[in-house]
Amino acid sequence: MIRVLVVDDAAVDRRWIKELLSRDPTLQVHFVHNGAEALAFLAQDVPDLIVTDMIMPEMNGLELVETVRKRFPQTPVILVTSQGSEQTAVEALQRGAASYVPKDQMDPCLRETIHTVAAMTWQSRTRGRVLQCMCRHSCRFVLENDLTLTRPLIHYLQEHLAYLGLCDEADRTRIGIALEEALSNALYHGNLEISSRLRECNEGEYFHLIQQRLQQLPYAQRRIYLSADLSPQQAVFAIQDEGPGFDPSQLPDPTDPANLEKLSGRGILLMRAFMDEVRFNAIGNQVTMIKRRNGQ
Repeated sequence: MIRVLVVDDAAVDRRWIKELLSRDPTLQVHFVHNGAEALAFLAQDVPDLIVTDMIMPEMNGLELVETVRKRFPQTPVILVTSQGSEQTAVEALQRGAASYVPKDQMDPCLRETIHTVAAMTWQSRTRGRVLQCMCRHSCRFVLENDLTLTRPLIHYLQEHLAYLGLCDEADRTRIGIALEEALSNALYHGNLEISSRLRECNEGEYFHLIQQRLQQLPYAQRRIYLSADLSPQQAVFAIQDEGPGFDPSQLPDPTDPANLEKLSGRGILLMRAFMDEVRFNAIGNQVTMIKRRNGQ
């Protein structure tokens, strides 16, 4: 049974929608007259989704979408649009509405849209429940030399860390920063073999060389390998590039006040500050970072 809250100030439209939705026995429908009444209803009982008119007194459909998005983010809103409200509807979709149905196409589009949106919401909620049952997650990625892949990958790992309950949001943010630094180092300093010292001397030449080597062999064909083993006790990340490696002991100490303003070693400083353990392999083309529960 899909529980639907319909928000519409026009009695004629409410009767019309009631007649349309009553044909579907899988829908349980409640009606209110405006956005203010909708919020009062939501304070007592949260439906599976909301169907709302755009133009209403006290609180219009756009304002309702924004408020529901903030207070009840898991409750999708479907807009019923009429001629002349197209621009407002587009704005509402941009601000969080799940879908829309033109008023002159409600039969049969409204029932179909309700079922589509409800199915997507159910899948999302069910996935969350399944992930909350996870006790361990291991994965491996092979990445091209493309930093646009970095943040979606980090978000994926942070999401799993949240479900495993290893750390709080602040630490997940710090883990994300450490991962971004490690992946950047693997690309720029590992696969592309470009030193941070060049950026300190000539930033323009540094970025020019990056673009050049992204198109040149052997740099362009190299890959970055990320392995993650996540559990409620600890997270272990291993990031390896296909560059020649380096000697980590030769890095300047970034904690030395004389080096704090330098770019060289900044990434490793952040990695060591945010992780409980950071170590490199013998040739320096793989870093392993470990974050333990409560820093143990």
